[in-house]
Amino acid sequence: MAPFLGIEARGKGAGVRMQQSPIEHIVIAGGGTAGWMAAALLARFLPPPATAITLVESEEIGTIGVGEATVPLMCQFNGVLGLDEPDFVAQTQGTFKLGIEFRDWGTPGNVHFNGFGDYGDAIEGVSPHHYWLKLRSMGEAGPIEDWSMPYAAARRNRFAPPEAMAARGGEAAFYKYAYHFDAGLYARYLRRYAEARGVRRVEGRIEHVDTDEAGNVAALRLNGDRIVDGEFFVDCTGFRALLLGETLGVDFVDWSKWLPCDRAVTVGSARRDPLTPCTRSTAKSAGWQWRIPLQHRTGNGHVYASAFMSDDEATETLLAGVDGELLAEPRTVRFTTGHRRRFWEGNVVALGLAAGFMEPLESTAIQLIQTGLARLVELLPDRDLDPVIRDEYNRVTANEYARVRDFLIAHYCRSRRDEPMWRYCAAMEVPDELAHKLAVWEACGRVALLTEESYQEPSWASILLGNEILPRRWDPVVDQMAIDRLRGGLHQRREAIARVAERMPDHAAFVNAACKAPMAA
Repeated sequence: MAPFLGIEARGKGAGVRMQQSPIEHIVIAGGGTAGWMAAALLARFLPPPATAITLVESEEIGTIGVGEATVPLMCQFNGVLGLDEPDFVAQTQGTFKLGIEFRDWGTPGNVHFNGFGDYGDAIEGVSPHHYWLKLRSMGEAGPIEDWSMPYAAARRNRFAPPEAMAARGGEAAFYKYAYHFDAGLYARYLRRYAEARGVRRVEGRIEHVDTDEAGNVAALRLNGDRIVDGEFFVDCTGFRALLLGETLGVDFVDWSKWLPCDRAVTVGSARRDPLTPCTRSTAKSAGWQWRIPLQHRTGNGHVYASAFMSDDEATETLLAGVDGELLAEPRTVRFTTGHRRRFWEGNVVALGLAAGFMEPLESTAIQLIQTGLARLVELLPDRDLDPVIRDEYNRVTANEYARVRDFLIAHYCRSRRDEPMWRYCAAMEVPDELAHKLAVWEACGRVALLTEESYQEPSWASILLGNEILPRRWDPVVDQMAIDRLRGGLHQRREAIARVAERMPDHAAFVNAACKAPMAA
């Protein structure tokens, strides 16, 4: 996972370069996870009153909370804000996440794991999966997950932070982690953080958006004849994209021909033990189902392609896969995968669903909010709104979305499942960049990483190998190692990983001891 764009290295209160005419008032349209993340980070680096920050939201408008699973970048984001991890996890009913377990992807019965770590240090400059490939060709290797520290812990339902295990596990204890949490509670948590640092919240429904002679947004008109004006606006109004889409007319780039799932039906269920430290994704006949364990409940959702499955059938499929008592009625959300052609237009930057939507297969929704915010802090303009800065923001963000898109497509495009949706995905023509990446992988087992990649070689290897997309050869350096040394080295790492995992506390026991949620939450 890419670093949080370096902003964590800056001192408290610092965050933007010297400006000749700094923006004095930033208005965030919309709350929810995206809005309050924006408010919190901007307050951290542009502390009021030097820069006034106003967030406008209406309690009449609901939010979409499909982003309850995160990636390790979340730890960095919270660290930048200076949040106390045990308090954050407790207040959001959170648990810990070591990766994603994939069931029935590629073919029914297949199980593989994308963990937040790697398969060990390079050996003679060559990634470990090449050595695994040779052993596999000899019939002497089990699943590559056997060399994954996150998987070893997750399959045992164990968790401890890496720093707690490093002294006892050495290199084998290297891994990262993320969180599962209640997105609504996280938004409230960040609201308290932001308001304590001077962010002003205005309750109200946006009824009209005023623009100036240059075509930029000038003010938001709210119910009750109220006006909130500003110099720079952050659009967090969800799929509607009220500012960037409806007002400024930035169109939407539709990627549904590559990612045909366009709906999700969701429901919460009663918590069931064991408390697993991973997200589960199970492939279904026209999509996939997620399972996200929290302290107070389990989040469940079925993402599906409506061209291949009816809403009623999708709901039945979801409920058949839920392993606890339902806590509410199922709710259906419609979406189109893709993004706004430009993420920054004039004096408006869009974040979250207003910027685009990627199905939550790899927990990218909150990640893309974080990276967009970090980029905004780094490139925040003066009042002159230099178009060079805007264009750079759009270039990098578009690349990032395209790289995430290709990683998601890679989960689908070589499926051997026989249902109509999966046959469609296996037959479709993929984007050129992904076609090149797959060709290089199949030729020599290397991942042709491009700029703005969110997922590095171990993640690509876990998905491609897990779906049995195998290279035609391994690196020739592997053949220079004596086979007994190769067997022994990989055996030692597998055993070292198992020993570290066995020393970890049970995940539920760790949560209860370190960050148990208040009973009333």
